[in-house]
Amino acid sequence: MSTEQHDDGTGAADGAVYQVGEVAERVRLSHRTVRYYDDQGLLSAARSAGNYRLYSESDIQRMLTIRRMKPLGFSLDEMRHVLQVLDRVDREGAQAPELELELRRAIDDVRERRDKLAEQMAGADDFLAALRARLP
Repeated sequence: MSTEQHDDGTGAADGAVYQVGEVAERVRLSHRTVRYYDDQGLLSAARSAGNYRLYSESDIQRMLTIRRMKPLGFSLDEMRHVLQVLDRVDREGAQAPELELELRRAIDDVRERRDKLAEQMAGADDFLAALRARLP
């Protein structure tokens, strides 16, 4: 962990910033994947004086959210939209009717995607059973 300041001089909320490798290790993804999501605008790394990407603890939490969305089949645009909704909820709370509605839509969407994955898992289990039944 580094204690370098962000380019704007503010640093992370707790003063800690992390380089790509540290983030990748924390979120259990490759360096390349972390950089990809940053390049796509889903993360917002600051830059060190040496031009290294620097991430805050909130960036790590955001990457964990992205990691949860990926296996559910969210596209980059869909991830971006959900992250924007979550950012607004974090700033403003979910009391505003339009934000509550957006959050409920996201919940319904995740539930539908999870149910689809559960169906696929059941199909995979059936297939495994059929394969095993052919073993001597």
